[in-house]
Amino acid sequence: MFIKRQLVIMTLIIYLFPGFLLASKAPQKLTSLQERFSYGVGLKMGADIKSRGEVDKELFLKGFQDGIKGSKPLITLEEAQTAILEYQKNAIKKIAKEKRAAGEKFLSDNAKKEGVKVTASGLQYQVLKPGNGPAPGATDKVKVHYKGSLIDGQEFDSSYKRGEPAIFDVNQVIKGWTEGLQLMPVGSQYRFFIPANLAYGDQGAGRAIGPAETLIFEVELLEIIK
Repeated sequence: MFIKRQLVIMTLIIYLFPGFLLASKAPQKLTSLQERFSYGVGLKMGADIKSRGEVDKELFLKGFQDGIKGSKPLITLEEAQTAILEYQKNAIKKIAKEKRAAGEKFLSDNAKKEGVKVTASGLQYQVLKPGNGPAPGATDKVKVHYKGSLIDGQEFDSSYKRGEPAIFDVNQVIKGWTEGLQLMPVGSQYRFFIPANLAYGDQGAGRAIGPAETLIFEVELLEIIK
């Protein structure tokens, strides 16, 4: 998360450059690696702060300076940590609400398209290429090629780009995959439209998949591994 990342950077600066804000003048030409590193850390942090309009820059700098100088803080470190965690929690809830609404609209519109089928759980799928082999069971291990994207088209993963199929147990992946794979005969290629509750839910999955994201996967079932 943004705040956590900034705290890590701030801590790094405090330990490596305790006199950072006390320096009267910075060099205009950066000749050493340490100078480029120092300036680069500050530049990146400043750019991140600027991109987040809800951050009060004056208070951020005030807190930063108080931390470095050891001045009496406006709130305790414990209160600061509580505020940061509460802010992050509220931010995640807000994002999740927006993403969930966008996903529900997308799925509602998508369900009306030709060839899209909807299961009782809410999983949607299209048959891109039929297959004539057996369908796997929940306890089978499968080999697949796939690519995954968000509903805005942003691709976040692809076994095709890695040049190597993925192998895993059908019941060891997200619910949408576990259900969808059991609909697929070997040799087929399907497109899955997976609601957040059948994917990674409100917690998301790293930076690539945020809270309450609806996901789209194109999956090619290559083999059931015995």
